[in-house]
Amino acid sequence: MTEFAINLDESFETLAKAPIVEAVIYIQTSLDEPIVEHSLQQAMSGKFGNGYHFAGSQREVQFQATVTPPQPPNQSFRDLGWKGLRFQSIDKKYIVQFNRDGFGLSRLEPYETWEKFSDEALRLWNGYAEFTKPTQVTRLGLRYINSIQLPPNELQFGEYVSVGPSTPESLNFSVSGFMHQDAVVVPNYSYAINIIKTLQRPPDLSIGLNLILDIDTFSTVPLSVHRSKIKNHLAEMRWLKNKVFFDTVTEKSLERFR
Repeated sequence: MTEFAINLDESFETLAKAPIVEAVIYIQTSLDEPIVEHSLQQAMSGKFGNGYHFAGSQREVQFQATVTPPQPPNQSFRDLGWKGLRFQSIDKKYIVQFNRDGFGLSRLEPYETWEKFSDEALRLWNGYAEFTKPTQVTRLGLRYINSIQLPPNELQFGEYVSVGPSTPESLNFSVSGFMHQDAVVVPNYSYAINIIKTLQRPPDLSIGLNLILDIDTFSTVPLSVHRSKIKNHLAEMRWLKNKVFFDTVTEKSLERFR
């Protein structure tokens, strides 16, 4: 059996109508010193110029419910404090979060190119790292959420993805919901992948169901904070994401994306 290896020289087909509705790069960090909210906002606002605007501060809340029959549920909320800052690009296609424990950048549809997306993430990461001075990356992740729009009344899901919902062969029932999840450990590398396939029912059923393919690739060990190291890890994660995507969708799906 051939030993598994990531091949960054391998190329993948570029899809003119890629089904990506959101792409996310997230970097969780370990810091020696806590972050002061207003200082971070001032520093990060200065990094953006006219490209981004401040979209709000976020807090973390913990909800707990205790049930002791026949008494009604006892509900409590706990404010865990300030979580981070949210910025949005002027065209509303990029959303960036600077948190007390990390950084994240989302690109909404229409997706452009990997080069533009990853370069923007690394540019913003440099600003965040320069201010917060993280000691290590505790988790690095790359997530792509794809939405495959099916034709109206289409129920043959297996024609679009390799594993689709099904019913017992003797029962000719319609599938109203579906979720399939795989958790994969990448051999020879410190990566893992969560692959989720599910159905999304739009308000107007006449336009057909959405088949969601969610591919989340992430590190399983602490990593260096240096830009070059992160860039290489992201390139490897992107290769893994592409392998999963092109091995999951069928040729019939690809025809719709070209």
